[in-house]
Amino acid sequence: MKKLAKEIGQSRPVDSLEAEAILNLERTTDQIRRKSQQTFKAYGLTAAQYNVLRILRGAQPDGLACSQIGKRMISHDPDVTRLLKRLAKMKLTEQRRDVRDRRIVLTRITAAGLQKLKELDPGVAKETQKALGHMTASRLELLVNLLEEARTGLRT
Repeated sequence: MKKLAKEIGQSRPVDSLEAEAILNLERTTDQIRRKSQQTFKAYGLTAAQYNVLRILRGAQPDGLACSQIGKRMISHDPDVTRLLKRLAKMKLTEQRRDVRDRRIVLTRITAAGLQKLKELDPGVAKETQKALGHMTASRLELLVNLLEEARTGLRT
């Protein structure tokens, strides 16, 4: 377990190389997530809310239905509807019924939501750079490819 064993005070070896890889992945994800949450918290947002705002920025001007937003989220959130209501209460999004199918409620980002992202973007870019900027482009490409390959084993 090399460096991770020292970080977490582990004296016994893990059961398998796969388990060691997953533990390293979880530890790294946790550290990156904690740093990101500090950035979002300073702007009154959670990571999930930030993710939704970015999704909606990319879906302008039409917006998306709740189910579409849920499918596009990086981290699964079982209650996207409540998350969207909180963003609407903050005036960062707005909702309206689809003109073709009144059963569908579309959520769009507002000008205030776009402004919030504009304010957040530099801080997020800075944290991203601090987290992975020490790696070369070829190493980052390798990391991306390996993570994508790892996820193929998880598809059901």
